[in-house]
Amino acid sequence: MLSTAPVIATIPFRGLKSAQTFYSKKLGLKRESGSVKEGYLIYKAGKGSSLLLFESTSAKKSDNTAATFEVSNLAREMTTLRKKGLEFEEYDLPEVGIKTVDGVAEGMGRMAWLKDPDGNILALHESE
Repeated sequence: MLSTAPVIATIPFRGLKSAQTFYSKKLGLKRESGSVKEGYLIYKAGKGSSLLLFESTSAKKSDNTAATFEVSNLAREMTTLRKKGLEFEEYDLPEVGIKTVDGVAEGMGRMAWLKDPDGNILALHESE
């Protein structure tokens, strides 16, 4: 059954060389397989989780979250990523009940969002 199957988030990316730098150097993920030359990169992202980035020529970008990382300490993760030069998004979306203050939204836990170099939206989530 799918209830026990690991999930791989699949994210299109234009320019896998910059993806490789961002996901390994900035986010600290370990590459599991693939290469820029092969047109895809797979990164290990926690127990049973992976991110698959594939070379895409599409100009379309989603304005939704592509992948969410479950973290135990949001403040610590944000501090670490900010020290690496990453910036967190600010949102004021009353229609969905999201408003960030210093990059953090409260509600169903605490969340923060950032974008990779191709504009894909990634989230960090800390449960309540």
